[in-house]
Amino acid sequence: MATTHSELYDAIVIGAGIQGCFTSYHFAKNKRKVLLLEQFFLPHSRGSSHGQSRIIRRAYPEDFYIKMMEECYQIWAQVEKESGTKLYRQTGFLVLGRKENAEFCAVQEALSKHSVEYKYLDSKELKTCFSNFRLPPDQVGIWELSGGVLYADKALKALQDLIRQLGGVIHDGEKVAEIKPGYPVTVTTTTRTYQAKSLVITAGPWTNQLLLPLGIQLPLQTLRVNVCYWKEKVPGSFGENFPCFYGSFSDLAPHHIYGLPAGEYPGMMKVAYHHGNKADPDERDCPSASSEVTDVQILCSFVREYLPGLQPQPAIMERCMYTNSPDENFILDRHPKHANIIIGAGFSGHGFKLSPVVGKVLYELSTESTLSYDLTAFQISRF
Repeated sequence: MATTHSELYDAIVIGAGIQGCFTSYHFAKNKRKVLLLEQFFLPHSRGSSHGQSRIIRRAYPEDFYIKMMEECYQIWAQVEKESGTKLYRQTGFLVLGRKENAEFCAVQEALSKHSVEYKYLDSKELKTCFSNFRLPPDQVGIWELSGGVLYADKALKALQDLIRQLGGVIHDGEKVAEIKPGYPVTVTTTTRTYQAKSLVITAGPWTNQLLLPLGIQLPLQTLRVNVCYWKEKVPGSFGENFPCFYGSFSDLAPHHIYGLPAGEYPGMMKVAYHHGNKADPDERDCPSASSEVTDVQILCSFVREYLPGLQPQPAIMERCMYTNSPDENFILDRHPKHANIIIGAGFSGHGFKLSPVVGKVLYELSTESTLSYDLTAFQISRF
């Protein structure tokens, strides 16, 4: 039986992935009493925030993400300084596509509009600058200088340490069993019952499981994604001087393919497909479906064709979960019936870099502060 914890928190945050950690960090930073709950023991690899690397970039076709990224870079630098941990490596970021591709044009237009430093590279310049790529003559590039790699697992650890240092409380290995709306909101886990003025749900692929008893289901799709690592034929050829990249290769695949230079596994580049297959998050490690084999075959063809300096079969394959919204934009909003329950969800495989501002916005919604950003694009009512 769960024991009742007498303290009234300003907020309880459910889910200690990167979004939940940044939300709790903003609460603690603003001297509010916060409890961060995590169903698994930390660190773990069951959600969407594990692993060693993520891409950071300003290159987006949407204005609202480019605006947010300005502050994200500042907060990432602030957390680096406060924690004394290096969390970002600038490698540059390369967007690849055909010059008539609508999304490619939209990215270029948005970067120009917001005065983000970038360089347009025609196919000849691409070949000169990035000789490791073997690209067809109609491929062009956008080279964004400030892009690079975030050290994901180090970021989670740094934030969790800072939350505790700032007076926040983290309880891991406590799965939420019941949420009772009201003021205060009551949360019962497998071991204890807690109360808070507000609740923030950042539970990734488990979001709808928590929302079902609260009378709402979001149009979220949980996907299991294969993250593949490919061995260099010549050691060091995809290391220090190779960029992160992201591109549309419609001749090979309907979804984007992205890559990061060799890092977590020496001599291996991370190249993955920005898509996955429907899966229950509690069954993430069950045997693969045949459609997952297709995803890996697409990547094998891509590597063989476009990155001939890598072995064409993955050396290591890991699993990750995406929680996608229909438009692949985030959900950052209040519960329609319970204003003190805040939801952050649908990060659609691109939320890690934006988590400093997502956490800030969820904190603002929770404390009814003036919002720093227009959240129209992130409201539940758009569905």
